Amino acid sequence: MSINDTSEKAKPAVKGTFRQYYNVSEYRTKLWYQLKDFGDQIESNNLSEEDRTELVKNALFCLKELCDIERYWAFPGLQRLDQLKDALTRKEDTAFSHSLSEYVRLLVSRNYSHNLPQTGGYSELDEELESDVKSDSHYFEVLFVNDIDDDDQQELLRQLRALRNPKDDFVYGVVVVRTFQDALMALNFNHNIQSCVVRYSFPFKSEGNIKHIRQFVASWLTDTVEAKRSSTIGIYLGDKIKELRPELDLFLVTDLSVDKLPDEALENFRNIFYRQEDLTDLHLNILKGIDERFETPFYNALVQYSKRPTGVFHAMPISRGNSIFKSNWIREMGDFYGKNIFLAETSATTGGLDSLLQPTGPLKKAQKMASRAFGSKQTFFVTNGTSTANKIVVQALLEPGDVVLIDRDCHKSHHYGLVLGGARPVYLDSYHLEKFSMYGAVPLSEIKARLFEFEKAGRLDEVKMVLLTNCTFDGIVYNVEKVMEEVLAIKPDMIFLWDEAWYGYARFSTIFRRRTAMSAAARLQKRYKSAEYIEKYNKAKGRGRRLNMPDPEKVKIRVYATQSTHKTLTSLRQGSMIHIYDEQFAQRVKASFIEAYMTHTSTSPSYQILASLDMGRRQAELEGNELVERSIERAMMLRVKIANTPILRKYFDILTVTNLIPEKHRKSGFERYYNKDKGWGNMTIEWKNDEFVLDPTKINLYIGRTGIDGDTFKREYLMDQFGIQVNKTSRNTVLFMTNIGTTRSSVAKLIGVLIKIAQQLDDRIEAFSRQEAKLHAQKVINYTENLPALPNFSFFHKKFRENETPEGCIRDAFFLAYNHEKCESLRLDECEQALKKGRDVVSASFVIPYPPGFPILVPGQVMTKDILEFMKELDVKEIHSYNAELGFKVFTEESLI
Repeated sequence: MSINDTSEKAKPAVKGTFRQYYNVSEYRTKLWYQLKDFGDQIESNNLSEEDRTELVKNALFCLKELCDIERYWAFPGLQRLDQLKDALTRKEDTAFSHSLSEYVRLLVSRNYSHNLPQTGGYSELDEELESDVKSDSHYFEVLFVNDIDDDDQQELLRQLRALRNPKDDFVYGVVVVRTFQDALMALNFNHNIQSCVVRYSFPFKSEGNIKHIRQFVASWLTDTVEAKRSSTIGIYLGDKIKELRPELDLFLVTDLSVDKLPDEALENFRNIFYRQEDLTDLHLNILKGIDERFETPFYNALVQYSKRPTGVFHAMPISRGNSIFKSNWIREMGDFYGKNIFLAETSATTGGLDSLLQPTGPLKKAQKMASRAFGSKQTFFVTNGTSTANKIVVQALLEPGDVVLIDRDCHKSHHYGLVLGGARPVYLDSYHLEKFSMYGAVPLSEIKARLFEFEKAGRLDEVKMVLLTNCTFDGIVYNVEKVMEEVLAIKPDMIFLWDEAWYGYARFSTIFRRRTAMSAAARLQKRYKSAEYIEKYNKAKGRGRRLNMPDPEKVKIRVYATQSTHKTLTSLRQGSMIHIYDEQFAQRVKASFIEAYMTHTSTSPSYQILASLDMGRRQAELEGNELVERSIERAMMLRVKIANTPILRKYFDILTVTNLIPEKHRKSGFERYYNKDKGWGNMTIEWKNDEFVLDPTKINLYIGRTGIDGDTFKREYLMDQFGIQVNKTSRNTVLFMTNIGTTRSSVAKLIGVLIKIAQQLDDRIEAFSRQEAKLHAQKVINYTENLPALPNFSFFHKKFRENETPEGCIRDAFFLAYNHEKCESLRLDECEQALKKGRDVVSASFVIPYPPGFPILVPGQVMTKDILEFMKELDVKEIHSYNAELGFKVFTEESLI
């Protein structure tokens, strides 16, 4: 029986049924393919009049549906749809079919910035994107929001075409909309839009038929009462666009003088133009804005360096490939990697290059551009992974003895960072998901309870940092803004470190962005400085009770995020970034941060990694919104397909929101992304308000009914048989992730592989003897019912605690273990016997099973019966710092006196 009450079945495709599609792009693609299919059939010569009439009826329906959508794209555009309709009604079947085939080819290949087909009868339309462009030009689209008539629109297009230069590296199509609602829908649907030109005033309500497509933009059209009332609707639209797609370039066209414009206009809009001016400056500003995001200063510098003739009298024989291509024994290395990687290998920091440890040139500029892209105040590149990034931040911000509230389930690098820095951790326990052998995330109530504990003891000032993982491996995402706001209400100068190793892409998703550290920090800073908030706080303060609001005079926004760019965006392995939004960085942190950065950063960083970070930033700014949306779409399709395939439902389930987030942590009542009766759910309210949400790109496959544990399923079935890579498993789950590199074919392959595995299981079970069937049934029970209880963090031994509060001196315990005479090894059964005799058995090392991949024990922690029971039930092959023969490394009883 399925663990879920209902499966996420998708209905058969029904013409005009929007709800079965996750987004407009999916529906648009479906319509174009259907229309092409109808065109191919209509062109055939052996149709009866009745059959042709039915096909034409279906084709006209698709054209009608497309008319509601295509207004938001420059290509193919409404006029080409009119031409197709005319061809169909005139029975020009061959022209209709061939034009359709060409349009679909161009849409799929995205090659419509040049080499457009001649549509016949409206050649000027094709000139809009066809003439005078380089074959390697980059195409994008510009949104004009202005209430102009059709004649003025054609004149606008004509003038902009006249400004095109054949040597331009960028070419753009133009989308014109006349209302606030249409502007928001265009930005939601059309990821090609990179720039917006906004008129100062225009109508609010769309005049088109948006009733049936409104569900796709519900999150964009909420909270727009202000827009209806605003006399400066263009300024308000600029605010909304910067909130929803901050990477876009905005330009304002107005008749008002600069001194009469509100401050928001000067803040949000790249430039301001006046209607009577010609379009040349606007055109050049549009191209300049794209060029600035397109620029990759360090990548370009490295490419130029690789082209220079140089003599190498320094380190690195591999530089220029001299030790490779002239070798008799390792030439195949050169064949495999090619020449460029060796031409770009150097230890030089001059000659157009830069030093990561003290950047003054292209690296400094590249990091500033990354800061802009990710919404930080400062950004630093890291070339040896987020493990190092975490240690840098911890060492930079914490002094020995400082207290840190830290997620016990966080990456081991944080724990080691605390050892190195001498900070004292208070481990926070996540809620349990014992049915799936997983931990969730740390409830806000747990964090606040610990803070109140220190406040009661009169030692709140010692707590310097809250350290949490967002999002978790399994896709649990915090309400970052709410956590920080309520913590700052207790301690207004708290530092936050959010480990966003698996969440770097979220900045470029309209929905996900609000739950990133940098986005939340910016909103909080703006809120606390506003006159409205100050007035609200002072009024509440006068009521004489404790406020759940930070004091605007005392609060400091001090937020750090570490990001594994290589995990979820484009970068070579180990490419990471540190993002900072700290109001006190310059005066209080910069010096110590640079020292920590120097401590952990190699003096020989990989230029290839740095260049890939630079290029990954460019991609994220220019097409991140589209790629992230596509990865979400692929994840949603995978969820529905698995749940909708009978043989897969027999053995597998996709864990939904209800499985992974307890009801008390999701007040919205949101349960699943797809409902077979209602279609796709609206995530807006959930992602705005709930304490925790589920990242849909993290897909946990429940495999308990297979009778196979997660680790074995990963190795022997997915990897060994089919070459499917996954990162994490639990006792009865396997985690799949989609990313910006996930293709439709890879999703189809995974579905096919799971079907083959299910068929193997059918064959295997059918061939079981009675005894084998009995053993298999017991395994199923073990993986579905008899699951080990998940232990919480116990406590530090009194030798490593200085106070009644729960923090421990993990550094002291770690280095005490260097004295081998103070340690001994105890097997698991010996530990159990020692506990029964009343001995405090104290770990002398980190014990880290994979999975789950975080410490079950840390140095100085007292073992408990629950921890030992959990270790007994573990069936994973990899447990760091645990010797299967010798057992645990523990402190001797004498060493603890």
